[in-house]
Amino acid sequence: MPMAMDLSLDKDIRVTLADRDLQKLAMIKSQPGIATLELDVTDRHNLKRAVEPFDLVVLAVPGHLGFGALKTILESGKTVVDISFFPEDLFELDAIAKKHGVTAICDMGVAPGMSHLLSAHAMKRLDETNKVRIYVGGLPKVREWPWEYKAVFSPADVIEEYTRPARLVRDGKLIILPALSEPEILSFPSIGELEAFNSDGLRSLVKTLKVPDMAEKTLRYPGHIDKIKVMQSSGFFCKEAILINQQPISPFEFTSGLLFDAWKMKEGDEDITVMKIEVSGIKEGKSHSIVYDLYDEYDPASGIHSMARTTGYAATMTARALLKGMFADPGVFPPELLAKEPGLVEFILEGLRQRNVIYQETIKQE
Repeated sequence: MPMAMDLSLDKDIRVTLADRDLQKLAMIKSQPGIATLELDVTDRHNLKRAVEPFDLVVLAVPGHLGFGALKTILESGKTVVDISFFPEDLFELDAIAKKHGVTAICDMGVAPGMSHLLSAHAMKRLDETNKVRIYVGGLPKVREWPWEYKAVFSPADVIEEYTRPARLVRDGKLIILPALSEPEILSFPSIGELEAFNSDGLRSLVKTLKVPDMAEKTLRYPGHIDKIKVMQSSGFFCKEAILINQQPISPFEFTSGLLFDAWKMKEGDEDITVMKIEVSGIKEGKSHSIVYDLYDEYDPASGIHSMARTTGYAATMTARALLKGMFADPGVFPPELLAKEPGLVEFILEGLRQRNVIYQETIKQE
């Protein structure tokens, strides 16, 4: 919804919001310049028919629906900006996009998304890059026992972060470690101490960037890792059904159902988004690092949560760039491959800045 509202601010963009949830559609009907459409993206026929009149589609569905929906949209000959973060390999759809002469920018949120774009942007300014570190987390502003965590998207997708093995690059080789591994404590000026753990957030970077040392870590309030590990080791995230009173029950679905309520943002809840990207290497024979820091809060004026702002506005600014013809190569692209286009990163950063999503750049050199 925040993305539709943001795009509708442009008088030359006609926006339609599609969702299968009639209650969500009813919430936005009062917004000027936004039409609504009831749509289930799993219905391929209706999805193809729905996107037919439009020049560009912004896809924002749960991860398990993303790959199939994107495939259908590309087969319909439509350009796409996607933030569904599906687990499948996005490059498997590259041939379809090229066949139809359209562009798909995938993983275009905050992380993955801006994390990838800015990592590649920083690399362009170094003679040699030897290390990339990405730390990112969406957190409630107020810590409440027991979880000290709230999710602005599907709890099932959050649990995937805790269970999907993490791909990292060390000594130039891809390695796989368990999620939640290698915890460390970092200090952030606006928050204090947070704990970081390995998660599978590098995604396409392991293929597209030639850097010998890369990792992405998720940020949570201290103590969160231990709570998740207790649940994990006790089988709460197991997807295979078990029999309880002769009834098959999936522990994963049961846990997701419980956590959906426990982690759901309630009215009045405020969130924050924290990210640090550090790209290190050599420039003109000297050690050189470029750091981007993001600290963003819930916006009380608009009522839009920080994670929705930082993720959604990255996607809407990318959509604007495509509509303006700033990038038109056919195929499927992760965000980092946009960094090669002159002025495109600056266009997105300026648009985010106008929406008060500000990335602070710091240069360290010896």
